[in-house]
Amino acid sequence: MAISAGMVKELREMTGAGMMDCKKALTATEGNMDAAVDWLREKGLASAQKKAGRIAAEGIVATCLINDDKKAVVVEVNAETDFVAKNEKFQSYVADVAAQAVKTTASDIDGFMAETWEKDTTLTVKEALASQIAIIGENMNIRRFRQMEEENGFIASYIHAGGKIGVLVDVETDVINDDVKEMAKNIAMQAAALKPLYTSRAEVDQEYIEKEKEILTVQAKNEKPDANDKIIDGMVMGRINKELKEICLLDQVYVKAEDGKQTVSKYVDEVAKANGAKIVIKAFARFETGEGLEKKNEDFAAEVAKQMNA
Repeated sequence: MAISAGMVKELREMTGAGMMDCKKALTATEGNMDAAVDWLREKGLASAQKKAGRIAAEGIVATCLINDDKKAVVVEVNAETDFVAKNEKFQSYVADVAAQAVKTTASDIDGFMAETWEKDTTLTVKEALASQIAIIGENMNIRRFRQMEEENGFIASYIHAGGKIGVLVDVETDVINDDVKEMAKNIAMQAAALKPLYTSRAEVDQEYIEKEKEILTVQAKNEKPDANDKIIDGMVMGRINKELKEICLLDQVYVKAEDGKQTVSKYVDEVAKANGAKIVIKAFARFETGEGLEKKNEDFAAEVAKQMNA
């Protein structure tokens, strides 16, 4: 049976589901409107659409490691409330998302969402998400994922505060023992706590450095208008080095350093020497739940006042 635009429009108005989902439902049910409604409800798509406008900025970050910790992924899945984020059903679902994301060949979220859902091959990842939205009762979103792979070493993982922050660290090493693994976890904890932007100075864009030099040079000249160029250059480089020590993981002061001065890089060297190993921290990934997302402000007093005035 041919599915007309009018039929799709009617089903959309009845259920609030998306146009493409309505067309799929009508095609699957050979144009039977009642059966199409049931099809959408079974897949959670009808009720999911009604929740799609709600802000989902809570949730959790999860990691999954496979192949003797040589391959890993970190994912962020959002929900509307912290209450749901702590729900066992939601956490189990996020673990399933991570287990699929660690093996996916998709390069972005759109590709991942279009994949077949491994836990139920009759659904796509997107449809399985919609079904979970219907079951849990809140808008949810698989926001992002990042894979890491290290054949010549391992990936370390750290989850902070029940999923508020998740970190992966890529460790290239010829020795894998408890000491080296503990070092890797400590570095992951460092990244969680101090929010570095880069692994090392080599990653910092030169254009960024040059722009900082321009700004800091003007700043230094304003502070010391009578200083010569050598003094100004010294002030500028000192400030740039200070900034790089804050934003580059390996340049940061190691938080567990007894003298309060040892850098992360020196800590890695110390562990490598003690274990007769060659160790390189190649990369890290740090996800913090809800970072960069708008969060809903719950002003209940204002809401009550608004309703009373109405």
